[in-house]
Amino acid sequence: MAAATPVCASTIPAQYSSNSVKSFHHSHFTVAVPRNLFSSSSSSHVSLRQSKTTPLSALPSVSAAGTAALEAEQTPSEVSATPSKILPFRVGHGFDLHRLEPGYPLIIGGINIPHEKGCEAHSDGDVLLHCVVDAILGALGLPDIGQIFPDSDPKWKGAASSVFIKEAVRLMHEAGYELGNLDATLILQRPKLSPHKEAIRANLSELLGADPAVVNLKAKTHEKVDSLGENRSIAAHTVVLLMKK
Repeated sequence: MAAATPVCASTIPAQYSSNSVKSFHHSHFTVAVPRNLFSSSSSSHVSLRQSKTTPLSALPSVSAAGTAALEAEQTPSEVSATPSKILPFRVGHGFDLHRLEPGYPLIIGGINIPHEKGCEAHSDGDVLLHCVVDAILGALGLPDIGQIFPDSDPKWKGAASSVFIKEAVRLMHEAGYELGNLDATLILQRPKLSPHKEAIRANLSELLGADPAVVNLKAKTHEKVDSLGENRSIAAHTVVLLMKK
């Protein structure tokens, strides 16, 4: 079996510009009470730190347009990194699913898995990293990955999903949280992931800046039922526990 190879593990978001950041508002619910209470609203302002960018290594599976986009300025949709309520623990769940089609690379957790099919997607189609990003954002009470990195924006065409996960980790730390533990389940009929699980887990831990001991990865088939079981799609579920620093 061909060896699995890391894909863009060191890629980080391009420089953010504070001049391009706008504020947006979260409306609070108004609750009817006997008297002397009233509704209020507050606004959350974004303060994005600057970060340096590392050139994306050329890879056949990533389009030239995607590489150029990553090397240019990339500014995700504005979000507040501060949760509306500070809790000692926060739990988030993420889910993602992609169609499998010939002619695409199969990238899982930043690792290129040899297979005759890959994920058809706007970015590199990494179902595991997309799922982990949504779990972290969900735990923080933030918009999902599709709102922060919309597939309608050409700058994310062919983008490495390590860009998305590093932004989610940045928002997690900015909100004052760290990863307690992560549990992920991949669902696909083929190929068998047992030869690649440790490489995937190690790379995911590195992207998260976490001890591999707190990152767990499972893989299941779908017993040949529906698109997952017929090798026409791949899905992933992730649960994360965030702890206040």
